[in-house]
Amino acid sequence: MTRIALDPFVTDLDGESAALRAAGPLAEVELPGGVHVYAVTRHAEARALLTDSRVVKDINVWNAWQRGEIPMDWPLIGLANPGRSMLTVDGADHRRLRTLVAQALTVKRVERLRAGIEALTNASLEKLAALPAGAPVDLKAEFAYPLPMNVISELMGVDAADHPRLKELFEKFFSTQTPPEEVPQMMADLGTLFTKIVDSKRANPGDDLTSALIAASEDGDHLSDEEIVNTLQLIIAAGHETTISLIVNVVEALATHPEQRKKVLNGEIGWDGVIEETLRWNTPTSHVLIRFATEDIEVGDKILPKGEGLIVSFGALGRDEEQYGPTAGEFDATRTPNRHIAFGHGPHICPGAALSRLEAGIALPALYGRFPELDLAVPASELRNKPIVTQNDLHELPVELGCPFGHGN
Repeated sequence: MTRIALDPFVTDLDGESAALRAAGPLAEVELPGGVHVYAVTRHAEARALLTDSRVVKDINVWNAWQRGEIPMDWPLIGLANPGRSMLTVDGADHRRLRTLVAQALTVKRVERLRAGIEALTNASLEKLAALPAGAPVDLKAEFAYPLPMNVISELMGVDAADHPRLKELFEKFFSTQTPPEEVPQMMADLGTLFTKIVDSKRANPGDDLTSALIAASEDGDHLSDEEIVNTLQLIIAAGHETTISLIVNVVEALATHPEQRKKVLNGEIGWDGVIEETLRWNTPTSHVLIRFATEDIEVGDKILPKGEGLIVSFGALGRDEEQYGPTAGEFDATRTPNRHIAFGHGPHICPGAALSRLEAGIALPALYGRFPELDLAVPASELRNKPIVTQNDLHELPVELGCPFGHGN
């Protein structure tokens, strides 16, 4: 089996995903830093493995970890070993840690956030409208980033004053280019910041999920301080990164498919279809680290060996022709059915999926309703991915807003 080295600079994610699919449902890959794992690259096999109890989150199962081959200054150590939370345990422990978060993020409860999200969206649009007319705008920095960060921070009770430091630390956390000598301090700084937030909420509880986690631990649900801190970090990280990329990727998809954009703006194609197709075709999450096989597992005609690491390559399986047919590589906002698994599958499916969909479903129609002429300010070929192997994340999204609706030409 030929080993495919994942590009730490992410210069051609589509080409890399195609190579992974061509390697079969299970591919040997090399992560940045020379770490060897396997990747599942096809939809059906991914669904099966994500519900297979022989595939676990316990890093102590990993042969390379047991042999001491994974250094603590590996740039991706925070993703492979982020500490004890619902992300890193299975079975009863996973259900215990996930229950409170899942209850807070049910579709019904998330819907109660609608008015707040609409208000934040409108405030962001006012700021966009106040920018100098005719100048290119980085839509990621000015719109796609602030909205999800503000929403998840309000949900978790994180002060806006912490946003700049969070942005700085998460940039290092996800990047494959963080110098190894900076990794341990970055991890320590994240722990310190989130511990400070938890301590503040313990002293002054509010109507937020962090306060609810603390209260549950005091009421007998036995969440340790480590579990609370790590769960907070997990939700903040996942709760804004995915939605940022989703908003950015939708704008890029519509800009590069003007006929479909016209139908969306005319109401011939619904925004739900645009969002779901973008989640499939240009998924916000390219690869998810990491699970481990407790025994040899057949994957197609190959074997995932006992004790080896497994990543899920969502960028590859989102365009799997065996699942989506010969047009899998095409963007089609009218595609039906569209049973993608961009938010995962099985016990560890993303509990924030409904929130991400709601944010995008509010933000995008409002954005194009205010700026119907919005378009890329540079050719799509000039857009550049950040050096993050787990997130499909652009450095920036330069756009021309055009004339705001109602202002004429």
